[in-house]
Amino acid sequence: MTKLQDTVLIVDDEALIVMALQMQVEEMGLTVCDVAATAVDAIAMARRHRPAVVLMDMRLRGEGDGVDAALAIYESVGSKVIFVTGSREPATIERINLDHPSAILFKPVSQEELADAIAAARAQQVA
Repeated sequence: MTKLQDTVLIVDDEALIVMALQMQVEEMGLTVCDVAATAVDAIAMARRHRPAVVLMDMRLRGEGDGVDAALAIYESVGSKVIFVTGSREPATIERINLDHPSAILFKPVSQEELADAIAAARAQQVA
């Protein structure tokens, strides 16, 4: 398997959330390789860019949700997935945990929470 790139893929179907996350990631000195609004696009972009970290929303446009995309990305690419979601329902959290996420963050996400989660995910890549 090819080495992962030290980049971040953002997967969310809300443009304002994407812009906010992108600004936060770039303020950390990291590169956002791409953004996606659907599970299908997220999987294709992850395979193309091979990001070390994926910021994944649970609810996406089109068929499939964040867990579907995360499972496929982890299996085919090996990226660490951090869920950034507004969903706090127990069934949703249980479904997210099926994927063994690197972290689960609830919107709105502070710069510190995001930075800590990304740093931990990147450290796991090296280990």
